[in-house]
Amino acid sequence: MSELIAQGWADTREAATVTGYTAAYVRQLIRRGRIEARKVGRDWLVNLADLLKYKRAMADLGDDKHNPYRDDLQAEGRGRGKG
Repeated sequence: MSELIAQGWADTREAATVTGYTAAYVRQLIRRGRIEARKVGRDWLVNLADLLKYKRAMADLGDDKHNPYRDDLQAEGRGRGKG
């Protein structure tokens, strides 16, 4: 496990500290497949670069991240269709 940590991976608690998210939210992102993660034993390790990329993308979207009609959601088969 320490080998993965040296390669840019962190457990959910450390990932939460780095991003300001809660550990529960980091686990939710893992479950939804939004960030890359691996289960090692009973712990989840998160790819920090992927998590920080996600955080930047959400910051760039600003308030539009709550828009269910965004084109990127449509491309992924999520969100709401345009009427």
